[in-house]
Amino acid sequence: MIFVVATARESIADFLNALLIVYLILIIAYIITSLIFAFGGRVPYSRWSSAVLGFLREVVEPYLSIFRRFIPPIGPVDVSPIVGILLLQIVGGLIIGLIRG
Repeated sequence: MIFVVATARESIADFLNALLIVYLILIIAYIITSLIFAFGGRVPYSRWSSAVLGFLREVVEPYLSIFRRFIPPIGPVDVSPIVGILLLQIVGGLIIGLIRG
């Protein structure tokens, strides 16, 4: 019985860790594509670039908008993604550690 519970907890922790990594990759991809498209790297009226940026925006913006309310941009630099990534790493690591026991 204990082995089954330990295995289930480990599986849940591994799943949450994978979700955390995927979301961090999506945040980084959003930052990079936003920079590339801001500097003119976007093909006008391209469906794939609009679809990629739209998907990343819909997935990442709700999380980053929480930090943009409290952290104003420093000149042209937006530090809210950095704070969001750090907080996601810290809180995610704590939750995964608590699940693993």
